[in-house]
Amino acid sequence: MSNIEVIGIDHGNSQIKTINEIFPTGIKEISTEPPFFEDVLEIRERYYKIGGERLEVKNTKSEDEDFKRLTYAAVAKELKHRKLQDANIVLAVGLPPTRYGAEKQSFVEYLNKPEEVSFLYEQKPYHITVAGVMVFPQCFAAVADMIPGMDSKVVAVDIGSWTVDIIPIINRKPETGSECTINDGIIPCMRDIQNESVRLFNEKIEEFAIQEYIMTGKCSLPKEFKTVIDKKLHAFAEKIMKVIREQGYSLQTTQFIFVGGGAGIIKNFGGYQQNNIRYRLDVRANAKGYETLAKIALKRG
Repeated sequence: MSNIEVIGIDHGNSQIKTINEIFPTGIKEISTEPPFFEDVLEIRERYYKIGGERLEVKNTKSEDEDFKRLTYAAVAKELKHRKLQDANIVLAVGLPPTRYGAEKQSFVEYLNKPEEVSFLYEQKPYHITVAGVMVFPQCFAAVADMIPGMDSKVVAVDIGSWTVDIIPIINRKPETGSECTINDGIIPCMRDIQNESVRLFNEKIEEFAIQEYIMTGKCSLPKEFKTVIDKKLHAFAEKIMKVIREQGYSLQTTQFIFVGGGAGIIKNFGGYQQNNIRYRLDVRANAKGYETLAKIALKRG
């Protein structure tokens, strides 16, 4: 353990998160050496701009090399916080609970090869050896540290960029077989906002402006555009609560914990602030959970 750096990474379809960093899930190859190297990954004599416009949603994260290169960028950003450039690392990552069994092994193999790699990030050299990859179910990881203080039944709801994960936790243990993943997260909601804006005003609202409004409540857009966003986010919150109700949970008596980027939508735009609902608004909660769970597992051998 003393020679290993555990790095938790949440490979979101909209944003990549570590315990210290958040950046857009965007990567674009640059054909020649760029004039500026901010957020530039250089590997095998090729240059990639990290961030910017996000990638289109993929069927799996391991279908091409994009998420591997984004992983290297995330590792570099995190190692910079730790004042390291050469490290043996364990990657702690996650998958939706209903796809965990089917995709876990391929994701491990994808991130584990090559085991040793050198690259430059922002012209700073890094050399890493991947000592292992540990995969955990997202949503559960985001609330794992809260389990000791939970009631006998709590339902965790992780509203991410592409999926909504619902996990019942009974007697402080996840109820295997009762988890649910729905492909109806924040990205489709943002598309809906953009389409409505174009329909009404013939103008498109950029995703980053919508995301900033969701996260901070601040909006520099004209009032009529803000009204569109408010209306659509309220409708999204109502749709999510309807889905939860259709899964058989009471919105009045079931104890809920909402996490992920969409938790703020339920709280701030849905108006759901009753006593049976708690919120974890830190969008890095899953990444922090992956890292914590991996450290516990390594200590236990």
